[in-house]
Parts: sequence; structure tokens; C-alpha cells
Amino acid sequence: MKRLFSILLICTLLASGLIACGKKITDNTGGKDQNNNATVTPGGGAGNEEIVDRKFTKTRKITVEVFDRGNEGGTPPENNFYTNFIKEVVLRDHNIEVTFVPVPRWTEVEQINNRLAAGDAPDICVTYDYPTIQTYANMGGVLDLNPYLEQYKDMLPNLYGLLTETNINWNKNPETGAIWAIEARLANPQRINTFVREDWLKKLNIPEPTTLEEFEDMLQTFKDNAKTLLGKDADKMVPFSISYDVGWRADHLLASYVPDNLSEKDAYIYGFDDRKFLYPGIKEGVRKLNEWYNKGLIWKDFALYGSGDTTEDNMMKAGYVGAFIHNWDYPYRNGEDSINNNLKRLVGEDANYVAVMPFKNDAGFYRKFLPGPVDRKVFFPSTNDEPLASLLYLDWISKLENRMFLQIGEEGVTHEKLEDGSVKMLATKGEKIMNSPNNIDYTITINGLDIGDQELNIKSIALGYVGVDPSYIEKAYKYSVEDGRYSQNYNFGEITSETGMGPALSEKRNTVLTQSVVAAPDKFDAVFDQGYNDYLNSGGQAIIDERKTAWENAMEQ
Repeated sequence: MKRLFSILLICTLLASGLIACGKKITDNTGGKDQNNNATVTPGGGAGNEEIVDRKFTKTRKITVEVFDRGNEGGTPPENNFYTNFIKEVVLRDHNIEVTFVPVPRWTEVEQINNRLAAGDAPDICVTYDYPTIQTYANMGGVLDLNPYLEQYKDMLPNLYGLLTETNINWNKNPETGAIWAIEARLANPQRINTFVREDWLKKLNIPEPTTLEEFEDMLQTFKDNAKTLLGKDADKMVPFSISYDVGWRADHLLASYVPDNLSEKDAYIYGFDDRKFLYPGIKEGVRKLNEWYNKGLIWKDFALYGSGDTTEDNMMKAGYVGAFIHNWDYPYRNGEDSINNNLKRLVGEDANYVAVMPFKNDAGFYRKFLPGPVDRKVFFPSTNDEPLASLLYLDWISKLENRMFLQIGEEGVTHEKLEDGSVKMLATKGEKIMNSPNNIDYTITINGLDIGDQELNIKSIALGYVGVDPSYIEKAYKYSVEDGRYSQNYNFGEITSETGMGPALSEKRNTVLTQSVVAAPDKFDAVFDQGYNDYLNSGGQAIIDERKTAWENAMEQ
């Protein structure tokens, strides 16, 4: 079936003209016009109209991907106050007409796959999944950005200033020099936190847990005191909640089982799965989850609800969930509709989630595996016939004043500026509401608030949550990175066995983790081992072997 799909995919690409010879870039060093302005005739694109001081003399048109999060109460992601701002100012500054193309956030990999195969992908694409890009690059479906970046570097000061050579060249093939995608900047490395109901701790006179044993005892105490905590809704008690994405939603617990002496070599060889599924010790972490599940400490129906479902969030808002692991600021997001604000309205002002650090590893560290300074991958499909216009768009979106406006909006409407220069976000409804935190779906070259000063960034982040005391955010910010280990960039060229395997292996990983958690205790080893071996036999082992060889050839010769 996979082979048939691959054949059909290649045929589709051929039919749509995606597989083609490499594009030539004309030597456009330009010159001076009669007013002594620098001019250039861009390679590619319709015709050879001039560009003067980074503004085309004839209007160019590009399409840009934007995530559609399906927000209730939000605005159409392709047509709203912020897209209108972008369209108006990009047209003014560069004479480029921008059209946004919405792609569902929670199925973005599949959607981009489909669009690339059909030949109708936006000129500027964004994804978290690099293997998808590599798959189509190998079939001629993605532009090599390197020659364009080299030729037009002087015209892209904001893009290079924000991303630096590090992120621009993060994916550069050391042998061919090809750059299939540039990496957006991750402004803040916060990733995940562990949260518990602070009011429940106080009501039951339990200190914040600082060890696994204390955390486990806390969950059991929540369960045993369901009547005290929930009254007539005691049967709805969920001491600990996770989702089908066990690797993400149990991250801090699982990471604590990984030996602290994990070498950089092994981190590279086994780290291609972004949930660290193959790291040593993970199985024992999953075994602990299996124990909790069979003791009734974990939401029994978690495996029934897929991506984008709101059932779990609604349980948290209703006050039934005692603890969970999630994105570092998850309960405080979404303004008035945040989990925390809903909880306060339904339960009382004392109801609150607070970040805790209970999971130590074998060396006594609260280890978190954190990413390098990279985030989403931005790439151009080979159907993009406006590469310069697209790069100028990325440069425009990277300019501090432009991305600041998108991130914080209008003073007095979406934010207020305090005396120390920090920014406090305001509750916003109507046309100026942001569909994603700080409009990250539009600031595609940066993820995380950046107003030009790191100290003010942190203060502003802490002020940026409606109805939340800044101390809770500051604590969550601190805990999410404490004892962090950051990913290093080892680029040994393409790992061909990874090509096209990302979605399939991720699905297998999610399946084995879910099945292992819900298995009967005496079946755990059999279920986990069978799923693990299936993952390896389905392409995982080939990736491990190729990565091992690449490391040893480059680092140990």
C-alpha cells in the first residue's frame, strides 16, 4: 500500500509539473537608475520588471499559508484586521499583493502533503514537519532557497537580522549546499509544564509535590477525597489527565526516567522522534502511567478523543481535573475563555492551576529536553514563481516594528504600555481579537513575544494573561526551563531513511503509547514491546542505523 501511494504521489507530481529541472537565477547585480537608486531585475517571476529600493515597479502576487485553528469566537484567519494590515502595508512597501490560504492547524501536515501533491500549495508554506519538506524536495517539489538567499541577501536585512545565519542555514546540506527550508526563531524556549489544582492542595493541606512519590500520593489523595472536592460530581473526578498524544502530555514524567548521562551521540541517533520515544528509560516512564491508569488515577477515556477535540479542556474548565502536563502556559491561554478563568467563574476565585516541578531524574535534576532556537519551517514549493517577492515578504514580517504590531496590536485596544516599557495585553473581542497567541500564525519567522528587550519580554509575557496574577506566569516560565538540556544541531546531510516517514511513525508511536497506558498490568510488557518493535520494523530501525553511521563517519573518523 505504501509503495502504491508513493507511485501515485510521484505520478501526481509529474502531472502537475512539480518535478522539473532546477530553476536558473539570472545574474541580477542591478545598477543605478536616473535618481541613483539601486535597481535589480529579479530572476524568476512573470516578466523581468525592475525592483527599485526593494519595491517592485509592477505589482507581484503571492499566496501565504496561515493556520486555521477553528477558534470559536475568532475571525476568519485569511480575512481579518491583521491580514488587512499585512496586505495594505506589504503592498505599500514592496508592491506585493498578498493572499492568505488557510490550512487546518491540527491536520497541517496532511493538508500540506495534499496541496504539494496537487500542485496548489501556497507560495510560502509553513510546517513543523521537516521530513514532509524533504520528501517533496527529493521529488523536485520544493525550491532550493540557497541561491536566492545568496543573491538577494543584501535585500533581506530584517530576515537575516532576526534569524541570523544560524537559523537561515540550520537545514543547509553540508554536501550540496541546498536549503529546502529556513527555521523560524524560537524567541522563548518554554515548552511544557506540570500543573496541579492549587486550591485542592490547600483544601487537603498538601504541599506542592517536589518528587514523583509526592506527586503520586497527591493523585491518590485527590481520588480518595473526590466527594470533598467535587461533592455531587465526585464521579467525574480525574486526578490526572492526558490525551492520545502521550509522549507530549506526559513529557516531564517520561523525561525523568531518561538517564542523565545520555550522550550527545545517542541523543542524535535516537532523537529524531520529537517525543523522545526511543530514548532509554522511556518504557519505564510509560509503565508508571500504566500503573496510574489501572489505579484509576488517569482519565479513563483519554484515548477516545482525537486532535482538536475540546472534551478534556471542558473537563478542566468545569473543575474536574486535578493535574496535567501540557504546554508551559496552557491553563492561562485564550484570555477570558482560558481554562483558569472558566474555572474561577464556575468554582470560585480561589480555583487555580499552578505549575509544579515533581519529577527528578537519576542525577536529581528536573530535566527538560528543550529545543534549539528553531521553530516552524518556512519553505517555498517549486510552483512558487515569485521567490524574491516571497523573500521580501519574509523580510517584511521579520522587521521589528511590523512583527511588534502583529504581536501586541494597538495601544489602548489590545495592549497598554507600562512605565517601565513592558506591555500588558488587554482582553479583546471583535475584529481585533487574535486567533493565536501573539498572532504567531502571521509572524511566521518568530514564535514568542519579542519587543526588542529580553528583560521587558519576560515582564510583558507575565503581564499578558487575562485574569492571571503575573507571579503564576513568572513561576511557569521559570519551571519550564529549569535544568533544561537544549538540542544541538548536528547536520550530517540528508538522512534518506527519514524521508516521508514522519507522519506514519508518529501515528505508530501514539498508538503504542496509548495502548501501553491502557493495557492490563500483566500485559504491559507484551503490548509495549510489540508496538516498539513494530515501530522499528516500520522504518525506525533504518533511521537509527543511518544516523549512527552518519555520526560515526563525521565525528569518529
